[in-house]
Amino acid sequence: MTHLKNRTSLLITAAAVALLAPVAARAQDGADAPQAPVASEGEVVVTAQKREENIQDVPISISVVGGPQMQQSGGSQLTDYAAYVPGLQVDNNGSPGRSTLSLRGVAPIGPSATVGVYLDDAPIGSSGIYNRAQSFSLDLLPYDIERLEVLRGPQGTLYGASSIGGLLKYVTVQPDLQRLSVRASGEAFTVAHGDDMGWAASAMVNIPIVSDTLAVSGSYSRRETPGYIDNILTGEKDVNDAVQQGGRVALLWRPDTNLTVKLSGLWQSVDSDNFGIVYEGMNNTPLAPGAAFLSTNAQLAEPFTSDFQFYSGTIAYDFGFAELSSTTSYSELKILETSDASRVYGVIWGGLAIYPANLHQKKWTEEVRLTSASSDRFEWMLGFFYTDEDNSHDQVVRALDASGAILPAFDPFAIVALPNTYKEYAVFGNATWKFSDAFHVTGGLRWARNDQTFTQLTQIPLIGLDTNGDGSSSEEIVTWSVSPQLFLGQDTMLYARAATGYRPGGPNIALPGFPATVDSETVTSYEVGLKAQLLDRAVTFNAAAFLLDWNDLQTSEAFANGINGLVNAGTARSKGFEASLLLQPIAGFSVGGNIAYTDARCTETTANCTDGDRLPNVPELAAAMTADYSFAVGNSAKAHVGGAVRIVGDRISAVESSPLNVPVDGYATLDLNASVTFGEKWTLRAYARNLTDERGRITSNVATVNPGFLSTVPLQPRTLGVALDLAF
Repeated sequence: MTHLKNRTSLLITAAAVALLAPVAARAQDGADAPQAPVASEGEVVVTAQKREENIQDVPISISVVGGPQMQQSGGSQLTDYAAYVPGLQVDNNGSPGRSTLSLRGVAPIGPSATVGVYLDDAPIGSSGIYNRAQSFSLDLLPYDIERLEVLRGPQGTLYGASSIGGLLKYVTVQPDLQRLSVRASGEAFTVAHGDDMGWAASAMVNIPIVSDTLAVSGSYSRRETPGYIDNILTGEKDVNDAVQQGGRVALLWRPDTNLTVKLSGLWQSVDSDNFGIVYEGMNNTPLAPGAAFLSTNAQLAEPFTSDFQFYSGTIAYDFGFAELSSTTSYSELKILETSDASRVYGVIWGGLAIYPANLHQKKWTEEVRLTSASSDRFEWMLGFFYTDEDNSHDQVVRALDASGAILPAFDPFAIVALPNTYKEYAVFGNATWKFSDAFHVTGGLRWARNDQTFTQLTQIPLIGLDTNGDGSSSEEIVTWSVSPQLFLGQDTMLYARAATGYRPGGPNIALPGFPATVDSETVTSYEVGLKAQLLDRAVTFNAAAFLLDWNDLQTSEAFANGINGLVNAGTARSKGFEASLLLQPIAGFSVGGNIAYTDARCTETTANCTDGDRLPNVPELAAAMTADYSFAVGNSAKAHVGGAVRIVGDRISAVESSPLNVPVDGYATLDLNASVTFGEKWTLRAYARNLTDERGRITSNVATVNPGFLSTVPLQPRTLGVALDLAF
């Protein structure tokens, strides 16, 4: 049960492989990558282990999606790229920035995230259990993104809390110390079933103030996506318009070859007129006789806004034998989420009810690392991490009459306030022993302590409930990882990896009958993998098989007065495999694919799950297939064409034995794109997403605010776009 449902109860009671090609928002598992730093031909450099390494040498299952390829595909949020990353599932909740992430079947059953999110070298998002971190993920517009790294499996040793399923890491474009450059882009697009035209515009400038020493860059992007869902109750058309915009400023100062200073500030906002949610009958039947699939019947507007700010500074000095670095960050997230609760609460007074929720998260982080120089025998890292969060989560149910006016006798019907704090200290270390050219062992260890406080105010005057309470908790966690690697020649590696991760617990709901605290969830993962490049790197094949044991699940349980709290109850296991193949038989042409199989189930019977139950929102099969061809046109122009098929398998909406479980059908989409670049400066491009206008369901659940119906987030209908890019 999600945290939102917990809070509502508080208020009242081709099995084929897929190719990840450059033009088709390709996710790469070790293929060549124009968008990534290139150490040598055919090498993709990543920072998964907090040092630059060839992706094929890192004993972790990793995919990379390049920022330019995100833009080329016409994508604007994580749901547009997820199918290209094996094992990654993004369950969108009707707006950019309102998404739930899972990797390898480790979906958030409890209220906090299971996939960590980093922006460059700093974590973002809350680690506490009262801030619905599982529901909100940063959907950065791709214009200032160099690449997206996705690490599968627990990453607790290097990346800490809430990464039990894996890690998603945005790597931004850094200022260039040598070259003055300007980029700009304008785009127009249509979405099927909507009447309005969408548009996007972006610009970026890089200025080397002192050549080779000091440079600054700045960027701005805005994207307006037209609505395509109609409200059959009010008669409004295209109600789910959304605006995304963001900007970034970065500074790079390198006064000598050993000292580097980086400063950056980033801002991103989302403003959706209404959730992109449709309602259906319980068997996917029309909402009403004659209603189209893309229909809603909300009685009141349900706007969503999100404002995110992020500031960071890094200073690093290379002593020769090791580099000492310090990264400080501050992030702030403000969210207003408004739900029409008329069919739940309005029936009490025969009118309407609106349910706004405000979240405000402030997060400071500091990480200091001492990282050894690269060595052919022994490499090591020592680090200290600290984070301090100050969060608030306020909810109210407003009572309205049939015309939308306040009803003083009932308003406010309910109020909940959950201010809370989260502090964590950690020390960690990681090392690689290279016993020979053919055999390496990597291991890591992390000790962490978190201290949390919260205060709870719950008022429901109609039933005489008026309670206040305080809670606190402290816990210490140790995580570890170990990975032996066997190199069978220069371009083939076999590896095994065992690793642990945790999702923090915390103080519980402060009402009689509840346990004072809930403990952390933990995951222990076992993995074996192969990374290989063959035929002079014309063929890249990566595969991994995994088993994850998940203990002390944080689940919802009723204690008193129909109110739910959290308990540690049950275990689960996820097992499966991922594989990717990339073929580059001739220059400019590539084809290949990836596939992921995941079997995630409860392994203990509790009040919330029966032994053997399949876990929700995890497709057993997911795959993608792409092809890409680049070629010259005359003496001064270059062209490319590409296509991709995304395949997401069947899922279920809740644990298998739950009365709220409904099947969610899988879907497949076809994406195409093409471009022509004239003289290295002008590029004309076009794209089509979901060309066949597939009626895919990203998520589908039994509606809590619209009883008797299914709440479904549809795949965005066919989207056709053209753009003009300038770069000099």
